[in-house]
Amino acid sequence: MENTVYFADNLFSAGRTEIYNQSQEKVGELNLKSAFTSSMSVENSMKETVVEGAFPFLSGKWVITKPDGTELGKVSASFSLFTKRYYYTAIDGRYEIESPAFSKEYTILNEKKEEVATFKKVNGLFQAAAYELKKIAGSLLTEELIGVVMGVNEIEKRRRNSSAGNGSAAT
Repeated sequence: MENTVYFADNLFSAGRTEIYNQSQEKVGELNLKSAFTSSMSVENSMKETVVEGAFPFLSGKWVITKPDGTELGKVSASFSLFTKRYYYTAIDGRYEIESPAFSKEYTILNEKKEEVATFKKVNGLFQAAAYELKKIAGSLLTEELIGVVMGVNEIEKRRRNSSAGNGSAAT
């Protein structure tokens, strides 16, 4: 896939969305399998599944696998006061994903603190999350990075839903 791609979640987190390059050409699809299981797959332009992602049962970590089930890595959240911080633990090392507290822009750094990729939300307030992903360097496939972005998106959704459920008024 291209170095810069655009893709989106669906409002109800189910169904297919297209993945585009900078020239607005379709280069693949994101298959959001179900609103109830938070699972997805990334397909190339030939409709072949390249990577899949999901939360295992009773887990807060987003696991990215090959279609045959081989694990590529896990996305997990990390507590931080003034930044949003996540980690992607992959076969070839651990990547840090960070963003200032109220920003929609994220940076993915390798263990040497070198920038591997950036992504940002490029949507409006009442739309499903849409992303621009720029791969800069490194061995991670663009499809795997899309899985990482969707993992961060799903972890943030879970956090929002959890905090909304805990915000009930006292009687």
